[in-house]
Amino acid sequence: MSTPLQAEDSVIIIGAGQAGVQTAEALRTLGFAGAIHLLVDEPHAPYHRPPLSKAWLAGEMDAAQLVMRSPEVLARKSIRLRTDCSVQAIDRAAKTVALADGSQLSYTGLVLATGSTPRTLSALNLPGADAKGVLALRSLDDASAISAHMATCVEKSLGVVVIGGGFIGLEVAATARKKGLTVTVLEAAPRLLGRVLAPVLSDWYAALHRSHGVNLVLDARVAAIEVDATGAVSAVRMADGSAVPAGLVVVGIGVNANDQLAAAAGLACERGIVVDACGRTSDSAIVAAGDCTARRVADGTLLRLESVQNATEQGKSAAAALMGQDRPFTATPWFWSDQYDKKLQMAGLSMGADAWAVRGNMAGDLATASFTVFHFQGSKLLAADSINASKDHLAVRKLLDAGQSPTAQQVADPAVELASLIAK
Repeated sequence: MSTPLQAEDSVIIIGAGQAGVQTAEALRTLGFAGAIHLLVDEPHAPYHRPPLSKAWLAGEMDAAQLVMRSPEVLARKSIRLRTDCSVQAIDRAAKTVALADGSQLSYTGLVLATGSTPRTLSALNLPGADAKGVLALRSLDDASAISAHMATCVEKSLGVVVIGGGFIGLEVAATARKKGLTVTVLEAAPRLLGRVLAPVLSDWYAALHRSHGVNLVLDARVAAIEVDATGAVSAVRMADGSAVPAGLVVVGIGVNANDQLAAAAGLACERGIVVDACGRTSDSAIVAAGDCTARRVADGTLLRLESVQNATEQGKSAAAALMGQDRPFTATPWFWSDQYDKKLQMAGLSMGADAWAVRGNMAGDLATASFTVFHFQGSKLLAADSINASKDHLAVRKLLDAGQSPTAQQVADPAVELASLIAK
């Protein structure tokens, strides 16, 4: 923005997930008194997505607990929520967005918080990919469909196959096992969570899932989805000719950033909408936040983060940018995953690590496990992954935020309090 937003201005936010809602509320906190339109193509008010694969799918959380902000709460902040509102195009010259119903809205500032979409088996040209009961998990409607199919699998003693050993796939697998279902996880890579975890932790997670009865297949090669006479999935056919029976197949093979609107409007996009540390795009009137973005970092490379923290912090930064302020998102990235009774908390980014240290007894009883794996590049601490060790996680975040790197010997020594290593 060449000038900060004024009271007579209007902001359109496309997407009402964590990033979109955070941007809207941050604009109000920063004193913006103009119109805010929060547009979402789903029929639901803003809701929390992380529980969908865990507590909500397990039946441990009801729909009311998923609500992030009700329409009434948003209305009290003069944020106009429009559900079932699909944006078809952005006209940057006219500063308008075209809606599916044929109408247009004008903006002074535009926020793209369009999220991401799961990759599908159809994109891999896999036979049977579109069969009934082959589902991905991203939205509340997706989770509802998976829940209904799981109930049928329980009733008819059918198995569940999860294709993809990433966080979503493994969380769904853990939830399905809680329901007593037979579960097979098919991972094409030689280890689980290979993009984000050190090999030693990948192996630990493989042992955890196998200890809970999951049939885990690594280096898996899926050839086709077999269907019955009704067009519903009946099995997953492997490249070796074997078949895994299934009444439900959940696909968790990653996501693609929803940058189509931005790209069609001529914004810079590369694996997402390219933004700076303040959420600014290549158009001074448009900012972006959340899973749809790829942030340009100091060395010129692009960083994609898919997390609640990233969506929240980028939303705050994007709002500040529209108000003519600089609020770069520079905090240590952190993530989490709940599987069975184990909470993984990750701090920092471990790419490039060449050495590791373990604090706690990683090789002990899986049921009582509590430990942290520290990632180093030379003597520099890059990241740490904690299992049921929240105290370690919080200390590591403070160390990384301060740019401090204790030695591998210090972090591995249980007699050394991590908090004592943080410079006062």
